Amino acid sequence: MKKYCLILIFQAFLFTSFGQKPVVIKGSIVDSISGEPLIGASISTGEHRGTISDASGFFQIDTEGEEFILTCRYIGYQPVTRRIHAVARDTLILDIRMVRSVTVLDEIVVSASKYEQKLSEVMVSLDIIKPERISNNSTTSLDNIIVQIPGVEILDGQPGIRGGAGYSYGAGSRVLVLMDDLPILTGDVGDVKWDYLPVENIAQIEIIKGASSVLYGSSALNGVFNIRTAYPTSKPETYLNTFLGVYLDPGRKEMIWWDKQPLWMGAQFSHARKIRQIDLVVGGNVFKDQGYRENENQQRGRLNLKFNYRSRKIKGLSYGVNMNSMLVEKIDFLMWQDADSGAYRQNPEVISALNGSRLNVDPYIMYHGSKGSQHSLKTRFFHVKNDFPEATDKNNRSNLFFGEYKCYRKFGERFDFTAGLSATWSGTVAELYGNHTSFNNAVYTQLDARPVNRLNLSFGVRFERYELDNQVEYSNPVFRAGLNYQLFEYTYLRASFGQGYRFPSVAEKFTATSVGAMNIFPNPDLESETGWSTEIGVKQGIRLGEWNGYVDLAAFWMEYNDMIEFNFGVYKPDSVDVPTLEHVGFKALNVGKSRITGFETTLVGTGKLFIVPVTIMAGYTYVNPIDLNVEENGDSTENKYLKYRYKHSVKGDIELSPGKFTLGYTIIYNSRMENIDEVFLNPLIGEMILPGFPDYWAQNNNGYTIMNARILYDITTCMNAGLIIRNLTNKEYLGRPGDIRPPRNIALQLTFRF
Repeated sequence: MKKYCLILIFQAFLFTSFGQKPVVIKGSIVDSISGEPLIGASISTGEHRGTISDASGFFQIDTEGEEFILTCRYIGYQPVTRRIHAVARDTLILDIRMVRSVTVLDEIVVSASKYEQKLSEVMVSLDIIKPERISNNSTTSLDNIIVQIPGVEILDGQPGIRGGAGYSYGAGSRVLVLMDDLPILTGDVGDVKWDYLPVENIAQIEIIKGASSVLYGSSALNGVFNIRTAYPTSKPETYLNTFLGVYLDPGRKEMIWWDKQPLWMGAQFSHARKIRQIDLVVGGNVFKDQGYRENENQQRGRLNLKFNYRSRKIKGLSYGVNMNSMLVEKIDFLMWQDADSGAYRQNPEVISALNGSRLNVDPYIMYHGSKGSQHSLKTRFFHVKNDFPEATDKNNRSNLFFGEYKCYRKFGERFDFTAGLSATWSGTVAELYGNHTSFNNAVYTQLDARPVNRLNLSFGVRFERYELDNQVEYSNPVFRAGLNYQLFEYTYLRASFGQGYRFPSVAEKFTATSVGAMNIFPNPDLESETGWSTEIGVKQGIRLGEWNGYVDLAAFWMEYNDMIEFNFGVYKPDSVDVPTLEHVGFKALNVGKSRITGFETTLVGTGKLFIVPVTIMAGYTYVNPIDLNVEENGDSTENKYLKYRYKHSVKGDIELSPGKFTLGYTIIYNSRMENIDEVFLNPLIGEMILPGFPDYWAQNNNGYTIMNARILYDITTCMNAGLIIRNLTNKEYLGRPGDIRPPRNIALQLTFRF
């Protein structure tokens, strides 16, 4: 009897098992135009049954039933639904081609939360620069394009966002610059080598405005520039761009120092292709600039490589290495001879030739799991060497090692979890500021949730420990929080709060040198900056016929503690009773508290003007940067403003594409600079440092407007010629004190794509 019952139970088990044998659905998901695999696309057949595509776009999902709905979703693409009829034990193979969404609001960004999101869903202000804008402007250095974004200023190479940074004499940065998600600031000075970045192979530049230290650490106190390089598509692509430019005469003829017009010239290329499981990109750049200022010139050569291998044995696994290297010879312009005939002539006392090399090597490994998990380990070795043949006491070199492990997991449609560990070690050998080492390590995590439809919430925390020469400098947690609510179909409200910090660079703490009549003193006791940033904003989408885009309005408030500024004064050692001119100069100090408030409005759109395709980006930024330590009594109103900031800024770019032509126009307006170092305006000392500057400043600090224009023509489907005119009206204007910017200049370029 027992044996009979066991047989019946076994037969029932077999019957049930065969009856519940699932339907297997597998295949690939690719872009409908390029055929590129879409990594991480979501595939589901019900609320609790789903998967994501791997690094090859492949997916497999097991389901039950005879009829069900298969849904595929991918950020920036229109959803795909298929009604499936099947029977048990069927295996269905589907190749799904997804169509890109046409709205600007659906642009994909990764920098805001370290995973892919729609632009409309992010909780902070974020702007995007596309590669076409870079190539259409004959760009030789990325700072020339980034500075055209509303709210962004780059003063003598130092970036700032919405007045968050001014000018700090080449040392330190409150904006973190990333290349492929990894920091690319130097280990000693903490600056950006803009000419080192690969302009010939850019996929997208994402600019985050506001404190981002929770995800990115030190130097993200004011925001982040993430420069993402491109991977190959399904078809091999080769890009070649050659250009020749000429500086024309300035408006004041007495400034001309040349017998014939100075030129710049160069070429850049990239080649990208897939070779079975390998993604390969090779690029390079050569450039020579005679300079529009006497004794200012440079020549450089650069090569870069991207190598990625997609594993055959382990689905979702890929690994590779990125490399970039450059040799450079140049003389930078530091100080003019005088404000009149010598404005474009360099003070011979400060001329210093540089022979330099830069190299970064970035090994990495990434894994995309079948259930929405992603793991990555990215590392970078960054080497910078600067030799000064005529001033060997300024030679320096630095090595930086960076590593970050990041994991990401998507839990259904409601939760996104991100966490990571990072560590940085840097070593500096320099005659100018001594030999130093630093080490910092951090842990961070962030949770994004959608508790109800249309509402996104985010909360993150980071803890970082920093050591300089074996002394702990900073060790505190920082937090960020934000929300994004879709009020109507194309209306998104957002609010965010983020804390930030910045460790002072080695150069800020230890530099001891003189530049002409200007001395710079070390400050080993310099402490870290801390602060926070908050913002509320609304992004209103626009859909009018063939026009789509958005208007963005944002109000922001930033506060900094222990803000680092270079200040002029008398800095004598205790052993000296009576100071002399040798003890007068600049030193980096923690000046205390500051507050920056303001608002910004931006318009971005694409569409047609009659039958002509048009793209537009424009914005206005107002900032009120106040030094909270300056008392009103006894001080002028100007002294309350933080140095080297503009209160009003307007920037815009429009591009039309009638037929084979592309016509573009850029405008940049900055109001007068409210405050600078008072020493430059002193009739005695200012004249010693920059002859003629006090009077020049009084007459010319009235704000300025710069206009650029471009026209390009498609000679064939793979050949394009362009004419680019910068400073169209030949406006004379200043950057930092003593730095008159280029006169009208014209560039011709020829571009091949095949």
